[in-house]
Amino acid sequence: MDTKQRFVITINRELGSGGRTVGEKIADKLGVPFYDKAVIKALTEKYRLSAEAIEHLKGLQHNWWSEFKRTMSFSQRLASSSEYYTAVMGDEPVLLTSDEIFAAESEILKGIAAEESCVIAGRLGFFLLKDHPNCLRVLIQAPKEYRIERVMGKQGLSHEEAEKAIDKVDTMRENYVSHYAGTSRYDARNYDLVINMAGKTEDEVVDLILKYIAS
Repeated sequence: MDTKQRFVITINRELGSGGRTVGEKIADKLGVPFYDKAVIKALTEKYRLSAEAIEHLKGLQHNWWSEFKRTMSFSQRLASSSEYYTAVMGDEPVLLTSDEIFAAESEILKGIAAEESCVIAGRLGFFLLKDHPNCLRVLIQAPKEYRIERVMGKQGLSHEEAEKAIDKVDTMRENYVSHYAGTSRYDARNYDLVINMAGKTEDEVVDLILKYIAS
């Protein structure tokens, strides 16, 4: 991947792995925007964007994403990062996205990647942008206990509650990827780089990815 040209880094990660934080730090180090599922979802809902509406915007303005951000005074903090895939105790694992929303979000992601360098967490970025000419696709994983401890600390859950939440989110995300991409999020062939967080800090993983890019 050449950071002197327009690029995109996609981060797929397991809940509790620290992958989202890694993505944010990489974006900060490279001086590019960071987008995650909450931002894309909030943008879609706030402005009622559909795939058809985005196609119309593209027809009116070549660099539609840049123009959209300017006219809407777009902020990356439209929503907190925990809203979309929150696992509620007692709920069955289900897809939390309609086909219409998926289509709109897909067009937004493609538009972002076409107009600017960025880091994208989740939202099937690894699949939707697989043909991008300058893309690095990363999967960040961690041992189950590592993830449980992290979720316990961040969400104030018991060990049992954290494990249950992780299992449900894992199932939801795998269902989502299987449904819309026809593959598994755990298939290493979908990525350029697969990292296990065991024994590593977030900053060490950021440095590892940046060194990989520079090599």
